[in-house]
Amino acid sequence: MSGTYWQGKKVLVTGGAGFIGSYVAGKLVRDCAVPSDRIRIPRSRDCDLRNIDHCRSIVKGCHVVIHLAAVTGGISFSRAFPATQYVDSTTMDLNMVTAAREAGVEKFVAIGNLFAYAADAPVPLEERDLFNGLPTDAHRGVGWMKRNLALLADLEYREHGFPMVVVYSANAYGPGDSLDPKHSHVIPSTIIKCLTQKDLVVWGDGTPTRDFLYAEDVAAGILLAAEKLAPPQYVNLGSGAEISVRQLVELITFYTGFSGPVVYDASKAGGDARRCTSVERARTQLGFRPAHDMRTGIERTVNWYRQNFKADPQP
Repeated sequence: MSGTYWQGKKVLVTGGAGFIGSYVAGKLVRDCAVPSDRIRIPRSRDCDLRNIDHCRSIVKGCHVVIHLAAVTGGISFSRAFPATQYVDSTTMDLNMVTAAREAGVEKFVAIGNLFAYAADAPVPLEERDLFNGLPTDAHRGVGWMKRNLALLADLEYREHGFPMVVVYSANAYGPGDSLDPKHSHVIPSTIIKCLTQKDLVVWGDGTPTRDFLYAEDVAAGILLAAEKLAPPQYVNLGSGAEISVRQLVELITFYTGFSGPVVYDASKAGGDARRCTSVERARTQLGFRPAHDMRTGIERTVNWYRQNFKADPQP
């Protein structure tokens, strides 16, 4: 990353107090030499991004917008509240883009995830296949919401020349992730179960493969996209390696010291058979290479949960 690019810039990070946002903000200070008083991080209690006037207020005077805010809550939340998640998050996206364009922002980076790709898209996922097929039914709301970001970037650039790019990240994990087992993704959820339960039940038969990326690497890719990715392009970020759910569970049980029985419940949906992404475009256009492998990342994440998880976390 280049400190030169960021010199003199004021940066708005929506969702900057959240999981990925905190890593982005930290790297802006440490690796990009952006003074902390030049980084604006609105809080949801004070700023509702569904209100465009709030968006106009926070974007004023900023040169770069890194838009990470969205309605999230893990797979169970997405399945229970698909319309709420889609409508609220899309409203936030549209409002932020409009406010940033009106304010003359120099670069706008939005983040998506691999649910934007069709369930039957060729693996590893390549950017050219983003608009082929339909997002899987299980993640229809979040899938379309994130896919629409690339469409929005293209249309805004065609009509207004607005400099928006989109990063599609593999599943992020790492220290600082959710402490709420009801609204956490597979890695934190499994770690919490291993630390608190005597047996472990895993949905599916363990054969589906996934792509996970350590949160600090996700943040690095986002900042590289701000520096180097030409609008209105989009790029995938991933580890460059597939790992099966069973292999992942074995890693987590090893580092947590879990010794109880592990049961794979094949009667419960295990998700898509394969889900990992090509990182060729990220390597060639951004110079992106993850700095953390899964063993290192899982070990650090487990250690953080040991220190921070309480049996009854506050929401």
